[in-house]
Amino acid sequence: MQPIHIDEIPIEIKEYLKNIISIRFPRQGDTSDVGLIENNQGFYALKRTKGELFCSWLSREISVLNCLTNQTKLPVPKVKKFVEQENQRDSWALLEFLKGETLRTALFTEKNVKKRQELIFNFGALLFQIHTTPCPKELIYEGKWIEQILNQAEYNLKNYEVDGDEKLLKKIKTNKPNFYKQTLIHGDFTIDNVLVDNGVITGVIDWGSGVYGDPRYDVSLAIRSKPNAFENEIDKEIFFEGYGEKIIDDSVYNYFVNGLYEFF
Repeated sequence: MQPIHIDEIPIEIKEYLKNIISIRFPRQGDTSDVGLIENNQGFYALKRTKGELFCSWLSREISVLNCLTNQTKLPVPKVKKFVEQENQRDSWALLEFLKGETLRTALFTEKNVKKRQELIFNFGALLFQIHTTPCPKELIYEGKWIEQILNQAEYNLKNYEVDGDEKLLKKIKTNKPNFYKQTLIHGDFTIDNVLVDNGVITGVIDWGSGVYGDPRYDVSLAIRSKPNAFENEIDKEIFFEGYGEKIIDDSVYNYFVNGLYEFF
């Protein structure tokens, strides 16, 4: 992805911002260009996607965010402007800027054991808050989430470069875990999508996969081992203390992390 130039920004967003003071790029997404814009009122996050696939993903994320900001109290960024330019084959989203660094960065830099454990505890508590928040009806589809996500996995295997293969797809299709009560889920709840400022969680970003689904998927992705995070059982135990209960076992974890997630 390429940095955004001010002269590329759609007029609708420029008119909303009125006076752009600066634009910089604190982080770049894999599927979108991300910039931090400052105007007289403060800061905003700007996302730009190109091509039919990535634009459809951004459109989906905007729909989810609008549902969540209007119907829940979850800490998600508000959508300020969304512009789809069919002639340019790109889409633009101006979002509320949530202050903070990723939880991954916070865990990597925090040397105080107690504060670090508090972050992990609150990470689990936040996920429980998401799962116990009534799911907006617009995000509820008929049928089981697992069937929908497996169909998407098969489509991804046929059309994109993924880590999974035909053998693994067949395995996860024929060895699905027992049905679990569906809830609102984030769909990619990782330490990269939770923001922290001065030890306090400030928000959850990247909601493109938000849907009514299996909460065990979120939990499994949340506790995947990363450098300096969830490399030991203590971190996992603290996470589940924050969540309030342990809703997965090793087989469910492996199904989602080493199976289904290989296609996304």
